[in-house]
Amino acid sequence: MPIELILPVSMVLAIFAWGLAFAWYVHPRLRVLSLEHALRPLLLLHGFRYVGLMFLIPGVTSEPLDLRFAAPAAYGDLVAALLALAAIAAFRLGRSPGIALVWLFNVWGLADLVNAVARGLRFTPDGALGATFWIPALIVPLLLVSHVYIFQRLVTEHRLRRMAVTGQGA
Repeated sequence: MPIELILPVSMVLAIFAWGLAFAWYVHPRLRVLSLEHALRPLLLLHGFRYVGLMFLIPGVTSEPLDLRFAAPAAYGDLVAALLALAAIAAFRLGRSPGIALVWLFNVWGLADLVNAVARGLRFTPDGALGATFWIPALIVPLLLVSHVYIFQRLVTEHRLRRMAVTGQGA
C-alpha cells in the first residue's frame, strides 16, 4: 500500500470501528441516562485532548512539523480539553450553564478536528508524524464519533424539551 494511503485508510477504518463501538456498547448504556450524566464520560474523554501538544515536541515526531499544522492542532486541542473540563464543572452550577458550555465545546472541538485534519493533509508530509501517528489514526476518529454522538444527544434533548413545552407529541 502506498504510504500516502496508510493514514487515510487507518482513519476511515477507525471511524467505522468506533462508530460500531458507540452503536453497540456506548449508546445502549448512555441512552438510559439523563443528558448530564450521559455527557460526563464523553466530556472526560475530551479532557485528555491536551495530548495534541505532542505535535510541538521535537523528537516525538520524526521531523519538526510545519507550525501551520502543529500549532493550531496542538492549541486547538488544548482549548477543547479545557472547554470539556469546564463543561463538567459548569454542571455543578446548574443544567443551563453546563449545556451551554457543552454546545460551545462541541462546536469548537469538532471545528478544531476538521481544521487539524485539513491542515495536516496540506502541511504534513507522509511519515512526518512519527510517534504521534496514533493520534490521527486512532484517537481523532474516536473524538469525531463522540462529537457526532454529543450533537445527536443535544439535539434530541432539545427537541424533547421543546415538544414538552409546546404540548406536542402527547
